[in-house]
Amino acid sequence: MSGKNPFLLIARIGVKENMVEEYLAIAEEVDDAVQESEPGMLFHNFDKDPDDPLGFVWSEVYTNSQALIAHINNPPVQAYVKKHDELADIFEIEVYGNLSEDAISAVKALEVPFKHFKSTAVGYVREENF
Repeated sequence: MSGKNPFLLIARIGVKENMVEEYLAIAEEVDDAVQESEPGMLFHNFDKDPDDPLGFVWSEVYTNSQALIAHINNPPVQAYVKKHDELADIFEIEVYGNLSEDAISAVKALEVPFKHFKSTAVGYVREENF
């Protein structure tokens, strides 16, 4: 897989009891930094789980695998991950779409649960738009 295609990443977060306000602050901080520093991030959103007051989800759309690698290596994102470890106890990543081997290795190096839903022959991506 070349990794030149766009894809969706979902990161499921479980915040520790009494840490939600602090977590929301670091989420806003990293979101602002990502918006300013990552042109390969097409969509970056943080949503509350409707059934779990401690559950949240990052929804992220990337232009390609290189954009994901840049995101993982972005200093504000690395600082967020360190703070996450203090404030939350769940961090799970799902990717929907094809990734390059380098991007897969970068995600696996995070040492968090990772599930990769590779694209099949059913469906399409309008790659000419990217």
